[in-house]
Amino acid sequence: MLGKTTLIRVISGLQRPSSGEYSLYGVHYKDKNILDERKRISAIIEKVAISQEMTVEENLKYQYKIIGLPEYDGLEEILETIGLKDNSKDKAKHLSLGMKQRLGIGISLVGNPDFLILDEPINGIDPQGIIEIRELILKLNKENGITFLISSHYLDELSKIATNYGFINKGKIIKEISKEEIKKESKRRIEIEVSNVDEAVKYFEKMGFNYEVISDKKINIYDKINITELAIALSNQNCDINNFKEVEESLENYFINLIGGVSDA
Repeated sequence: MLGKTTLIRVISGLQRPSSGEYSLYGVHYKDKNILDERKRISAIIEKVAISQEMTVEENLKYQYKIIGLPEYDGLEEILETIGLKDNSKDKAKHLSLGMKQRLGIGISLVGNPDFLILDEPINGIDPQGIIEIRELILKLNKENGITFLISSHYLDELSKIATNYGFINKGKIIKEISKEEIKKESKRRIEIEVSNVDEAVKYFEKMGFNYEVISDKKINIYDKINITELAIALSNQNCDINNFKEVEESLENYFINLIGGVSDA
Protein backbone atom coordinates (compact mmCIF):
# COMPACT_ATOMS: atom_id res chain seq x y z
CA MET A 1 0.00 0.00 0.00
CA LEU A 2 1.32 3.45 -0.81
CA GLY A 3 0.10 7.00 -0.77
CA LYS A 4 1.01 9.81 -3.11
CA THR A 5 3.93 11.04 -0.99
CA THR A 6 5.29 7.49 -0.64
CA LEU A 7 5.07 7.09 -4.42
CA ILE A 8 7.06 10.29 -4.88
CA ARG A 9 9.68 9.17 -2.36
CA VAL A 10 10.05 5.86 -4.20
CA ILE A 11 10.50 7.56 -7.58
CA SER A 12 13.04 9.96 -6.07
CA GLY A 13 15.06 7.10 -4.61
CA LEU A 14 14.41 8.06 -0.98
CA GLN A 15 12.51 4.82 -0.33
CA ARG A 16 12.54 1.34 -1.84
CA PRO A 17 9.23 -0.17 -3.00
CA SER A 18 7.95 -3.07 -0.90
CA SER A 19 6.36 -4.53 -4.02
CA GLY A 20 5.92 -3.71 -7.69
CA GLU A 21 8.45 -2.06 -9.95
CA TYR A 22 9.06 1.09 -11.97
CA SER A 23 11.44 2.59 -14.51
CA LEU A 24 12.86 6.05 -15.12
CA TYR A 25 13.65 7.00 -18.71
CA GLY A 26 13.40 3.32 -19.59
CA VAL A 27 15.86 2.22 -16.88
CA HIS A 28 14.60 -0.28 -14.28
CA TYR A 29 14.91 0.97 -10.72
CA LYS A 30 17.19 -1.97 -9.76
CA ASP A 31 19.61 -1.19 -12.58
CA LYS A 32 22.82 0.49 -11.35
CA ASN A 33 22.41 3.14 -14.06
CA ILE A 34 19.25 4.43 -12.34
CA LEU A 35 21.49 6.80 -10.33
CA ASP A 36 22.50 8.58 -13.53
CA GLU A 37 18.86 8.95 -14.56
CA ARG A 38 17.91 10.38 -11.17
CA LYS A 39 20.31 13.25 -11.82
CA ARG A 40 17.80 14.41 -14.40
CA ILE A 41 15.03 14.82 -11.83
CA SER A 42 14.45 17.13 -8.88
CA ALA A 43 11.77 17.09 -6.20
CA ILE A 44 10.09 19.09 -3.47
CA ILE A 45 8.61 16.56 -1.06
CA GLU A 46 6.27 17.48 1.81
CA LYS A 47 7.83 20.91 2.44
CA VAL A 48 10.25 23.34 0.83
CA ALA A 49 13.82 22.71 2.05
CA ILE A 50 15.15 26.23 2.59
CA SER A 51 17.18 27.92 5.32
CA GLN A 52 15.09 30.66 6.90
CA GLU A 53 18.14 32.68 8.01
CA MET A 54 19.74 32.67 4.56
CA THR A 55 18.82 35.05 1.77
CA VAL A 56 17.13 33.96 -1.44
CA GLU A 57 20.45 34.11 -3.28
CA GLU A 58 22.32 32.26 -0.52
CA ASN A 59 19.77 29.44 -0.56
CA LEU A 60 20.25 29.01 -4.29
CA LYS A 61 24.05 29.15 -4.05
CA TYR A 62 23.98 26.54 -1.28
CA GLN A 63 22.15 24.16 -3.64
CA TYR A 64 24.90 24.64 -6.23
CA LYS A 65 27.43 23.51 -3.60
CA ILE A 66 25.29 20.53 -2.52
CA ILE A 67 25.14 19.07 -6.03
CA GLY A 68 28.80 19.85 -6.67
CA LEU A 69 28.60 22.66 -9.22
CA PRO A 70 31.75 24.82 -9.03
CA GLU A 71 30.23 27.92 -10.61
CA TYR A 72 26.92 29.70 -10.21
CA ASP A 73 26.04 29.52 -13.90
CA GLY A 74 22.39 30.28 -14.51
CA LEU A 75 21.76 31.81 -11.07
CA GLU A 76 20.51 35.13 -12.43
CA GLU A 77 18.26 33.32 -14.90
CA ILE A 78 16.72 31.25 -12.09
CA LEU A 79 16.05 34.37 -10.01
CA GLU A 80 14.42 35.98 -13.03
CA THR A 81 12.35 32.88 -13.81
CA ILE A 82 10.93 32.49 -10.30
CA GLY A 83 10.26 36.23 -10.00
CA LEU A 84 12.54 36.81 -7.00
CA LYS A 85 15.35 38.85 -8.58
CA ASP A 86 14.32 41.95 -6.63
CA ASN A 87 14.17 39.87 -3.43
CA SER A 88 17.52 38.12 -3.85
CA LYS A 89 18.99 39.78 -0.74
CA ASP A 90 15.92 39.16 1.43
CA LYS A 91 16.10 36.48 4.10
CA ALA A 92 13.79 33.55 3.44
CA LYS A 93 12.01 34.04 6.76
CA HIS A 94 10.64 37.35 5.48
CA LEU A 95 9.08 35.85 2.34
CA SER A 96 5.41 34.99 1.93
CA LEU A 97 4.44 31.31 1.63
CA GLY A 98 3.98 31.72 -2.11
CA MET A 99 7.42 33.31 -2.48
CA LYS A 100 8.98 30.52 -0.40
CA GLN A 101 7.38 27.96 -2.67
CA ARG A 102 8.77 29.77 -5.71
CA LEU A 103 12.18 29.79 -4.05
CA GLY A 104 11.85 26.05 -3.48
CA ILE A 105 11.12 25.55 -7.17
CA GLY A 106 14.11 27.75 -7.97
CA ILE A 107 16.34 25.54 -5.81
CA SER A 108 14.99 22.53 -7.69
CA LEU A 109 15.99 24.14 -10.99
CA VAL A 110 19.68 24.19 -10.05
CA GLY A 111 21.37 21.58 -12.23
CA ASN A 112 18.83 21.96 -15.09
CA PRO A 113 16.51 18.99 -14.39
CA ASP A 114 14.04 17.98 -17.08
CA PHE A 115 11.65 16.24 -14.65
CA LEU A 116 10.40 18.10 -11.56
CA ILE A 117 8.30 16.47 -8.83
CA LEU A 118 6.14 18.69 -6.62
CA ASP A 119 4.27 17.46 -3.54
CA GLU A 120 1.31 19.73 -2.67
CA PRO A 121 2.91 22.86 -4.20
CA ILE A 122 -0.02 25.18 -3.37
CA ASN A 123 -0.91 23.89 0.09
CA GLY A 124 -1.57 26.84 2.44
CA ILE A 125 -0.88 29.48 -0.20
CA ASP A 126 -3.22 32.45 -0.74
CA PRO A 127 -5.12 32.83 -4.06
CA GLN A 128 -2.56 35.22 -5.58
CA GLY A 129 0.26 32.84 -4.64
CA ILE A 130 -1.61 29.94 -6.24
CA ILE A 131 -1.88 31.87 -9.50
CA GLU A 132 1.85 32.68 -9.39
CA ILE A 133 2.81 29.03 -8.84
CA ARG A 134 0.47 27.90 -11.62
CA GLU A 135 1.92 30.42 -14.08
CA LEU A 136 5.47 29.44 -13.11
CA ILE A 137 4.78 25.75 -13.69
CA LEU A 138 3.20 26.43 -17.07
CA LYS A 139 6.09 28.72 -18.02
CA LEU A 140 8.75 26.16 -17.08
CA ASN A 141 6.91 23.47 -19.03
CA LYS A 142 6.46 25.59 -22.14
CA GLU A 143 9.78 27.46 -22.23
CA ASN A 144 12.16 24.98 -20.55
CA GLY A 145 10.50 21.73 -21.59
CA ILE A 146 10.30 20.50 -17.99
CA THR A 147 7.87 17.66 -17.27
CA PHE A 148 6.07 17.93 -13.92
CA LEU A 149 4.69 15.25 -11.63
CA ILE A 150 2.38 17.10 -9.25
CA SER A 151 0.72 15.56 -6.21
CA SER A 152 -2.22 17.56 -4.90
CA HIS A 153 -5.64 17.45 -3.27
CA TYR A 154 -6.61 20.67 -5.08
CA LEU A 155 -8.04 18.89 -8.09
CA ASP A 156 -9.81 21.82 -9.69
CA GLU A 157 -6.57 23.81 -9.62
CA LEU A 158 -4.76 20.83 -11.14
CA SER A 159 -7.29 20.81 -13.96
CA LYS A 160 -5.83 24.17 -15.06
CA ILE A 161 -2.33 22.70 -15.34
CA ALA A 162 -2.18 18.94 -15.87
CA THR A 163 -2.50 17.06 -19.15
CA ASN A 164 -2.51 13.55 -17.63
CA TYR A 165 -3.89 12.26 -14.32
CA GLY A 166 -3.35 9.30 -12.05
CA PHE A 167 -5.95 8.87 -9.30
CA ILE A 168 -4.84 7.15 -6.08
CA ASN A 169 -7.29 5.66 -3.59
CA LYS A 170 -6.41 3.51 -0.57
CA GLY A 171 -2.83 3.14 -1.71
CA LYS A 172 -3.56 2.07 -5.28
CA ILE A 173 -3.61 3.88 -8.59
CA ILE A 174 -7.17 3.21 -9.67
CA LYS A 175 -7.14 5.09 -12.95
CA GLU A 176 -4.79 6.87 -15.35
CA ILE A 177 -6.40 9.15 -17.89
CA SER A 178 -5.60 12.10 -20.14
CA LYS A 179 -7.24 15.50 -19.92
CA GLU A 180 -8.93 14.90 -23.28
CA GLU A 181 -10.36 11.57 -22.10
CA ILE A 182 -11.69 13.14 -18.91
CA LYS A 183 -13.52 15.75 -20.96
CA LYS A 184 -15.17 12.97 -22.95
CA GLU A 185 -16.14 11.01 -19.84
CA SER A 186 -17.24 13.95 -17.68
CA LYS A 187 -20.94 14.56 -17.39
CA ARG A 188 -21.83 17.68 -19.31
CA ARG A 189 -25.32 18.81 -18.57
CA ILE A 190 -27.82 21.59 -18.99
CA GLU A 191 -29.37 22.76 -15.75
CA ILE A 192 -32.80 24.31 -16.23
CA GLU A 193 -35.09 26.09 -13.80
CA VAL A 194 -38.75 25.57 -14.63
CA SER A 195 -42.13 26.80 -13.39
CA ASN A 196 -43.66 23.32 -13.26
CA VAL A 197 -41.37 20.35 -12.59
CA ASP A 198 -44.16 17.76 -12.87
CA GLU A 199 -45.12 18.85 -16.38
CA ALA A 200 -41.47 19.00 -17.43
CA VAL A 201 -40.92 15.44 -16.17
CA LYS A 202 -43.94 14.18 -18.11
CA TYR A 203 -42.49 15.66 -21.29
CA PHE A 204 -38.99 14.27 -20.62
CA GLU A 205 -40.40 10.80 -19.99
CA LYS A 206 -42.37 10.94 -23.25
CA MET A 207 -39.25 12.04 -25.16
CA GLY A 208 -36.96 9.54 -23.42
CA PHE A 209 -34.57 12.21 -22.14
CA ASN A 210 -31.75 11.38 -19.72
CA TYR A 211 -32.55 13.74 -16.84
CA GLU A 212 -32.38 14.20 -13.08
CA VAL A 213 -34.69 16.25 -10.84
CA ILE A 214 -32.49 18.10 -8.33
CA SER A 215 -35.10 20.31 -6.63
CA ASP A 216 -38.72 21.43 -6.94
CA LYS A 217 -37.57 23.92 -9.57
CA LYS A 218 -34.41 22.57 -11.14
CA ILE A 219 -33.70 19.66 -13.50
CA ASN A 220 -30.45 18.43 -15.02
CA ILE A 221 -30.57 17.23 -18.64
CA TYR A 222 -27.69 15.05 -19.85
CA ASP A 223 -28.73 14.91 -23.52
CA LYS A 224 -27.82 17.35 -26.26
CA ILE A 225 -30.87 19.54 -26.77
CA ASN A 226 -31.93 22.68 -28.57
CA ILE A 227 -32.93 24.95 -25.70
CA THR A 228 -35.21 27.08 -27.91
CA GLU A 229 -37.16 24.06 -29.14
CA LEU A 230 -37.35 22.72 -25.59
CA ALA A 231 -38.71 26.03 -24.29
CA ILE A 232 -41.46 26.01 -26.93
CA ALA A 233 -42.34 22.38 -26.24
CA LEU A 234 -42.53 22.93 -22.47
CA SER A 235 -44.56 26.10 -22.95
CA ASN A 236 -47.17 23.97 -24.71
CA GLN A 237 -47.18 21.81 -21.54
CA ASN A 238 -47.91 24.88 -19.35
CA CYS A 239 -44.31 24.94 -18.15
CA ASP A 240 -41.88 27.83 -18.64
CA ILE A 241 -38.08 27.74 -18.52
CA ASN A 242 -37.11 30.58 -16.19
CA ASN A 243 -33.36 30.03 -16.36
CA PHE A 244 -30.79 27.64 -17.80
CA LYS A 245 -27.02 27.12 -17.88
CA GLU A 246 -24.53 24.64 -19.28
CA VAL A 247 -22.47 22.89 -16.61
CA GLU A 248 -19.38 20.69 -16.96
CA GLU A 249 -18.42 18.23 -14.22
CA SER A 250 -15.42 19.39 -12.18
CA LEU A 251 -12.31 17.26 -11.76
CA GLU A 252 -13.11 16.97 -8.07
CA ASN A 253 -16.59 15.60 -8.79
CA TYR A 254 -15.11 13.23 -11.37
CA PHE A 255 -12.77 11.84 -8.70
CA ILE A 256 -15.56 11.54 -6.11
CA ASN A 257 -17.74 9.65 -8.59
CA LEU A 258 -14.77 7.46 -9.50
CA ILE A 259 -14.15 6.57 -5.86
CA GLY A 260 -17.84 5.96 -5.30
CA GLY A 261 -17.89 3.54 -8.19
CA VAL A 262 -14.83 1.68 -6.90
CA SER A 263 -16.23 1.50 -3.36
CA ASP A 264 -19.50 0.03 -4.55
CA ALA A 265 -17.77 -2.65 -6.63
